[in-house]
Amino acid sequence: MTKNIKNLREKAMHLPQSPGVYLMKNAKGRVIYVGKAKALKNRVSTYFTDRSDRGVKVIKMVENTADFDYIMTDSEFEALVLECSLIKQYQPKYNILLKDDKGYSYIKITPGQWPSLQAVKQKLDDGAEYIGPFTSSFAVTKAVDEALKIFLLPQCSKVFPQDYGKSRPCLNYFIRQCAAPCAGKISCENYNEAVKEAVTFLKGGSDAALKDLGKRMEEAADNLEFEKAARLRDTINAINKTREKQKVVAAGVKDQDVFAIVRGSAQEDSRTKEKACMAVLRFSQGRLFDSEHFIFENPEDLSSARRELLRGFYMMRDRVPPLVTVDGEVEDAELIEQWLNSKAGRKAEISVPLKGKRAELLEMCRTNAAQKLAYSIGRTGKDTAALDELARLLGLQSPPEYIEAYDISHTAGSENVAGMVVFKNGRPFKGGYKKFIIKGFSGQDDYASMAEVLTRRLERYFKEKDSAQGFGRLPDLILLDGGQGQVNAVQTVLDRFNLSIPLFGMVKDNRHKTRAITGGGEEIALNSKRSAFTLVSSVQEEVHRFTVDYHRQKRKTSTLSGRLTEIPGVGKARAKALLTHFKSMKAIKEATVEELAAVKGLNKKTAENIFEAMKND
Repeated sequence: MTKNIKNLREKAMHLPQSPGVYLMKNAKGRVIYVGKAKALKNRVSTYFTDRSDRGVKVIKMVENTADFDYIMTDSEFEALVLECSLIKQYQPKYNILLKDDKGYSYIKITPGQWPSLQAVKQKLDDGAEYIGPFTSSFAVTKAVDEALKIFLLPQCSKVFPQDYGKSRPCLNYFIRQCAAPCAGKISCENYNEAVKEAVTFLKGGSDAALKDLGKRMEEAADNLEFEKAARLRDTINAINKTREKQKVVAAGVKDQDVFAIVRGSAQEDSRTKEKACMAVLRFSQGRLFDSEHFIFENPEDLSSARRELLRGFYMMRDRVPPLVTVDGEVEDAELIEQWLNSKAGRKAEISVPLKGKRAELLEMCRTNAAQKLAYSIGRTGKDTAALDELARLLGLQSPPEYIEAYDISHTAGSENVAGMVVFKNGRPFKGGYKKFIIKGFSGQDDYASMAEVLTRRLERYFKEKDSAQGFGRLPDLILLDGGQGQVNAVQTVLDRFNLSIPLFGMVKDNRHKTRAITGGGEEIALNSKRSAFTLVSSVQEEVHRFTVDYHRQKRKTSTLSGRLTEIPGVGKARAKALLTHFKSMKAIKEATVEELAAVKGLNKKTAENIFEAMKND
């Protein structure tokens, strides 16, 4: 413990046992972290004690802390409100900060004979008409997309009248989502009328648009303009279909914000950097009206992170729904609820659903978060979601980027072998696969076999760890094809090497399909609909395939070697040399005496014996 840390600890021990806010400052006096405490002395003093369970972020923050200040409050709730205010004021480096870069969005109607509709984020002085501003770019983009499809306006980048009638219509024309001005299928007059109808729809909503369109359809029918009336009827039907789809999608969805966090890792400058993404889906009046996501450094404690993220999000937003759905425990949930209540002026509940419609919405939100994070770190959303789900299922601090899996194969205790496969970022990494021949004993003992294999693997780690490659790298997770017996055998090995690596067994059902994961004496059931199930099943199938293939190859080589040792002058060593050199019995049979004699360790007499034996076989 440094002298400065000792001084800070001594100062912390003189703090009062009352609620308040503390501000950590660096050598330049800049606030680098703001926190709240129920009892200032208890909370602040923990930062300046020697503790092995602290995360990297906290350790770095303490190392950069030169001093701290504090403000006492009358209650923990007042401390929370003050904490929010100070974080907004100082933007401290070590608090999780959400960058609100949404800005405003507009609907743009370009000028000219053939105007177009666009969703844009800036209002320019370019002669165009703008509708807005709107706070949700998601809602604006969705509304413009709907309007273009309903009123059969182009969704491509073609410019009219330059491109009018100059090409064949695209697929959108044939699925009745575009009138195809590019192929001359609509007149300029009818095109402008469709644009006006779309603007009415965007400005007044579907009810106003339907009322106006219905009135015009009746007028067209009265004037015997049956073609125009039919077009207006089709437009009305298109709007009604869109509304029906929205009702189906949003059926039974209460006004709420849905939050989910997904974690992953990215390679940056030859270093692995842990990242996370929080996605938010916002529902109002039975419709999804907004979607947001935020990328930040991987949090060490998800419960604490959710607290900071909820607080940060609603510090930037005026609307607080009656229901806040989250994907796990929230630290100080009651306090955060109280703060949301005061902000909204009514009751706001934080909830963690386990089943039903809201759990499905949560899964949808998590999928969105995984996709956004995957794009950020250069992976697929499917792999990112599976690794994050597996980490949550097994209680891991972060998604396992590097997984090693082991299996044993033998025939009634003979030809005992083991296989090791590696999954890197959720995909098989065949460059890391290894094969083992069980050497420590003969006979059948799967537990002892697993213990031997892991012992040899970890011994190699301590010899090669400077390379940080292959055996010189420790896995983030070890999976064994087997139950608690295999786990217990390997755990003893890990304890002997003083290594703390998450260890679990993969349990099969009576049809040899993955059923559960076991560890610590308990089984964790795997739901076949979850992405973690697919990942674990893939790992188990791959390690079993790899190990069994190796066992068959070894058994075949042993059988062939036995046949060769029946030839005079050929022992085990020469049989092995022959198979290594020629690769197969067929190649040995087709070899000449001279080719056989060229094998290392064989003389001409033995080569002639082999040639004669192969000829008579």
